[in-house]
Amino acid sequence: MALDLDTIVAAPKVLLHDHLDGGLRPKSIVELAADAGYEKLPTQDPDQLAQVVSRGANRNDLVLYLETFAHTVAVMQTREALTRVAAECAEDLAADGIVYAEIRFAPELHQEQGLSLDQVLRAVLDGFAQGSAGRGIAVRALCSAMRQRASSVEIAQLAVRFRDQGVVGFDIAGPEAGYPPSRHLDAFSYVMRENFHITIHAGEAFGLASIAEAIQMCGAERLGHGVRIIDDITSTGDGGYELGRLAAFVRDRRIPLELCPSSNVHVGAVPSVAEHPLGLLAKLRFRVTVNTDNRLMSGTSLSKEFMLLHEAFGWDLSDIRWTTINAMKSAFDPFDQRLAVINEIIKPGFAALGATG
Repeated sequence: MALDLDTIVAAPKVLLHDHLDGGLRPKSIVELAADAGYEKLPTQDPDQLAQVVSRGANRNDLVLYLETFAHTVAVMQTREALTRVAAECAEDLAADGIVYAEIRFAPELHQEQGLSLDQVLRAVLDGFAQGSAGRGIAVRALCSAMRQRASSVEIAQLAVRFRDQGVVGFDIAGPEAGYPPSRHLDAFSYVMRENFHITIHAGEAFGLASIAEAIQMCGAERLGHGVRIIDDITSTGDGGYELGRLAAFVRDRRIPLELCPSSNVHVGAVPSVAEHPLGLLAKLRFRVTVNTDNRLMSGTSLSKEFMLLHEAFGWDLSDIRWTTINAMKSAFDPFDQRLAVINEIIKPGFAALGATG
């Protein structure tokens, strides 16, 4: 069935894996850089800046990809800038038809001008509230600790402290290789004792060991990316597939995979969207969700990601509906609120477009 981008935009969608500092508007970067006296931008032209940042990010290497965040983080060091960026994030997601989003960021990266962690987080939450008001979207925050640093316990405590003010979980982000999740056991143990939520970047640039640690040792309820779970799935040669112990456990437990097709290609985790394991993982009925990761760096939106999957795997509105419900089931909002979004917004929204199952 033919599917166009406008139809996908009109569908109510859910986003679980998106970085605040990876989705700034290029025009805002230029303006905020001028306000901050930041002179390291490669160009003052917003369109050219978007191209430069995207080219810089898409070098098939996670570490090189992460280098491009220097510009965005540099202009997000004041309360006003953080609130503006967060508000614009909510506005942009709502314009793309997203009805629920969990946006992650690392508060410790925004203290260069003396803001406390609490001040950073309040500024972002205020921005989310401003940008989502009257737009039919609920935006929540995930606090990420940088896995190469030593402040994860402090960030975990921050996340729990704001659990009733819009923060729904704790995450670790940054370079995977050499920085396993188990380095941050104290932080994860604290979050678990507080009955709070955990998602962990695992199985993107590093393999099955990272996924196993995240789940077995650190209490991950969702896997940030998790694309390398494909390494534990073997073709039987007759059209069937055999799941290893870890892959079977992930599927049996319905552990959500926060898959980000374009980004996974750009960091070198997979060769192309057409070769992305997402297609097979969906067929095998893993708890697949589709996400953007970094909208600026990958030049994408959630609707564009679904369009790519339509072109690569023939996905139709029913497939998008399935993954959207997967995502909302996997969200960290309370159960009653998740159920209400599914039954009162997502299902009726897709039914109006002709997709009922």
